[in-house]
Amino acid sequence: MITAVDTNILIDVFEPDPVYGQPSKEILRQCLHEGSVVACDVVWAEIAVAYAQARDTLISFMEAVGIGFLPMSSEAALKAAACWADYLKKGGRKKRIAADFLIGGHALIQCDRLLTRDKGFYRGYFSNLEIVSPELSEK
Repeated sequence: MITAVDTNILIDVFEPDPVYGQPSKEILRQCLHEGSVVACDVVWAEIAVAYAQARDTLISFMEAVGIGFLPMSSEAALKAAACWADYLKKGGRKKRIAADFLIGGHALIQCDRLLTRDKGFYRGYFSNLEIVSPELSEK
C-alpha cells in the first residue's frame, strides 16, 4: 500500500496543530504501518518553503519518520492538468495550476491513496482517488 501525504498533514504534525496535530500524527502512523508513505515534489517544495530556516532538520525528520520522495510522472502531471481544466470550465478562477491538482494527480496515478484533510476538494476532482483523513474525536 502506497500512501501519498498532503502538505497539510505534515504541517499538522510538525507544528503541532492544536486541533489536528494528534489525529494527523495517528493516521500518519497508521499509514506508515500499512505500507509506504511518500510525498511528491510539490509537497516537498511546500514543506521546504514553510520550514526554510530548518530545512536540514526537516529533511532528517522526513527520512527518520519514513516519508519517501516520489517525483511526479508525466502521466500524473497530465492527469492534474485535465482536472485543472475541468475546474476552469466549471468557473474556477485560479489561472495557474494549483498545487492541490498536482498532488491529487500524483496520488491517483502513482499511489494507492492520499492522506489529507482536504477531503472535499480531492473527492470533487479526483473521484476515483481513495482518501484517508484524520478523524477528530467527539468531545
